[in-house]
Amino acid sequence: MMGNLNRTSSARVASKSVMLFYPLINVSILVLVLNINVVSGYNQLHIGGIFPINGKGGWQGGQACMPAAKLALQDVNEKEDLLPGFNLTLHSNDSECEPGLGASVMYNLLYNAPQKLMLLAGCSTVCTTVAEAAKMWNLVVLCYGASSPALSDRSRFPTLFRTHPSATVHNPTRIKLMQKFGWSRVAILQQAEEVFISTVEDLETRCKDAGIEIVTRQSFLSDPTDAVRNLRRQDARIIVGLFYVVAARRVLCEMYKQQLYGRAYVWFFIGWYEDNWYEVNLRNENISCTKEQMRMAAQGHLTTEALMWNQNNQKTISGMSSEDFRERLNAALIVEGYDINHNRYPEGYQEAPLAYDAVWSVALAFNKTMQKLKEMNVGKNLKDFTYTDKEIANTIYAAMNSTQFLGVSGWVAFSSQGDRIALTQIEQMIDGQYYKLGYYDTQADNLTWFDKEKWDGGKVPQDRTIVRRVLRTVSLPLFICMSTVSSCGILVAIALIVFNIWHRHRRVIQSSHPVCNTIMLFGVIICLVSVILLGIDGQFVTADNYPKICQARTWILSMGFTLAYGAMFSKVWRVHRFTTKTKTDPKKKVEPWKLYTMVTGLLAVDLVILLTWQIQDPLQRRLETFPLEDPISSNDDVKIRPELEHCESHNNSVWLGVIYGFKGLILVFGLFLAYETRSLKVKQINDSRYVGMSIYNVVVLCLITAPVAMVIASQQDASFAFVALAVIFCCFLSMLLIFVPKVIEVLRHPKDKVESKFSNETGISKEDEERYQKLVTENDDLQKLIAQKEDKIRILKQRLTEKESAVKSGHPQPSDTHATNAQFNNNQLTVAAASGVTQDLRDERI
Repeated sequence: MMGNLNRTSSARVASKSVMLFYPLINVSILVLVLNINVVSGYNQLHIGGIFPINGKGGWQGGQACMPAAKLALQDVNEKEDLLPGFNLTLHSNDSECEPGLGASVMYNLLYNAPQKLMLLAGCSTVCTTVAEAAKMWNLVVLCYGASSPALSDRSRFPTLFRTHPSATVHNPTRIKLMQKFGWSRVAILQQAEEVFISTVEDLETRCKDAGIEIVTRQSFLSDPTDAVRNLRRQDARIIVGLFYVVAARRVLCEMYKQQLYGRAYVWFFIGWYEDNWYEVNLRNENISCTKEQMRMAAQGHLTTEALMWNQNNQKTISGMSSEDFRERLNAALIVEGYDINHNRYPEGYQEAPLAYDAVWSVALAFNKTMQKLKEMNVGKNLKDFTYTDKEIANTIYAAMNSTQFLGVSGWVAFSSQGDRIALTQIEQMIDGQYYKLGYYDTQADNLTWFDKEKWDGGKVPQDRTIVRRVLRTVSLPLFICMSTVSSCGILVAIALIVFNIWHRHRRVIQSSHPVCNTIMLFGVIICLVSVILLGIDGQFVTADNYPKICQARTWILSMGFTLAYGAMFSKVWRVHRFTTKTKTDPKKKVEPWKLYTMVTGLLAVDLVILLTWQIQDPLQRRLETFPLEDPISSNDDVKIRPELEHCESHNNSVWLGVIYGFKGLILVFGLFLAYETRSLKVKQINDSRYVGMSIYNVVVLCLITAPVAMVIASQQDASFAFVALAVIFCCFLSMLLIFVPKVIEVLRHPKDKVESKFSNETGISKEDEERYQKLVTENDDLQKLIAQKEDKIRILKQRLTEKESAVKSGHPQPSDTHATNAQFNNNQLTVAAASGVTQDLRDERI
């Protein structure tokens, strides 16, 4: 501490007082250096200074601010028209940016002579403690290095002023930059200190007003590891960092480890760090990253800071420009032992002009106070101030509140909250150097931009991973292929309908119920149309029209299945019914209307279910989302979010259960009937065997397709191909089995009305039927004749047995024996002949 004392006795008293109170307040370091400049007629105005210099955490800006304050004292005391007759003296000590130690230093300054007129303080936490307590002593506190927004509370800090702008002055600038670059999603990483908590609260309010989303807010005490990891988990890209420089180095190292730097990330740091802050004290602070790694992580970050150096090369109130002051300060720091020539600046170098102008603010306020007291003619002088004198304290407060001047830090003025009014400067770290990008005037809402920003990759980073929603659709070649095959099937079905109608007079067609065949073919056409609808998705229709396609698919596939399968089912049902009835009436015919009624009934059940479904719970478009994927080739920060369209209703599983249950019962029953009639031939339905074979194939394919399609529903190509192939195969196979034999027969016998060859395989012609009936009658007559002959044979055998017994007893009758043998032989021949005729009749019938 330097000072100028006019009286040696006063110096001795002050020294003794300090030594007396030193053990009481337990201050570890208390150095009192007196620089006595005895000037006759000069009085001393004493102020107290609290500078953070040798701490291990927080802001140790007193390293550069203390020399700057000394320069200001020298310049103030040399100015003859300022504080005439008085000399300004500073008494100071180190607070280490610790609130407790700062309070101890304050009490030491207050309770040790001489009387202090004002207090200077730095570091937000210390200023908070000092300013809150100083009002009890009617002392004005001027903070040269405190940015906490909490200090703007006049009810809590009624006597506080500060040449350092509030940290909230950065927030409008940050918001302006976010809007300029189109960032609407940011994250916040803060150290758990009041200054940063208050700043974040103000930033959150401003972000909300500006429509900017804060995706996450992470805080830490000393170790930022977990907080930085959480930023990565939250996909934070634009990050506002609020912490002291010691914590900033730890954050930067963790940024490197977590790869939260480079082209995809933008960090906002506080601008009052020293230019080389990221590569100093790494070993002392146990930072595990190298200087090169720290440089890589720091590349491209932005800083915002209130202007602390006058940007115009003009003379200030001290007679110096900001560059003149820089040269003097550098020289003073070199004397203090700092390697300024190699850019090794002490902490607080950026804030040094604020400390310099703070001393000038005190001098100007004291000068105005003396003039005011003289005008008031109250018989008091500034030197008469005591800690209970509210009148002089209020005068000092009013003088400080109205102080305005051009200092080396720019225009110095205070708001009604005691805050410094200042512009904000924006800088960017480019290739290890800070470059000015522009300035922002909060009051005028004016951004001056130099267009010097430089981004890794040549473009502005995005505020989030761009998620491109890509709709998974059926492969176009696959869709075209299936549609082509289905179209061919439709043409074949139409041709068969024409064939069926054109040759309806032919017995081979008449005996297979041509109307049922036509119904089946219409069902096949509808099923093949549904294949095309199954492949129509978001690449062909809009999201609004997609539900209509969903409804059409369900209706068409269900109705087509009922028509095609129902026609075949009705045929095999009639075959089963015909063969299980009494066979006493071989001429019984199948009535066609019963076949059509069964198809109509099945169709009616379908209509009821589908109408109820559509009215009560219609199908809607639902998107299934998949995990993010990397694009195949893109330099942008892009992820792909695959989406797949589904047709679902609220109670989709219930309706599917009803549909599958109904269709499943019909399928199982049809399978049973087809198995029961697998070897039967009925002349009234000449293609019953082929119909049964078709039902077998339909049942098997449906039982396989339904569960597999549900399992692979998320694979659009596989699902479409599997279902489409199943439908196509069923349709083609049914047409092949039922119509190919008919077509072949018609082609072989275009004019043959008997169609005997086909009838031997599938039915009986009219001529054969008449012959068959005649043979049956003859067969009955022969059966009766055989029965009579067999009775005679039995009698003759009995007689032969008796004769043989008589011969053995010695009473043979040769003539009778010969006669009996002859008659027996004749009967045997008759029976044999009758048996042969009967066998011929059986063979003929078969």
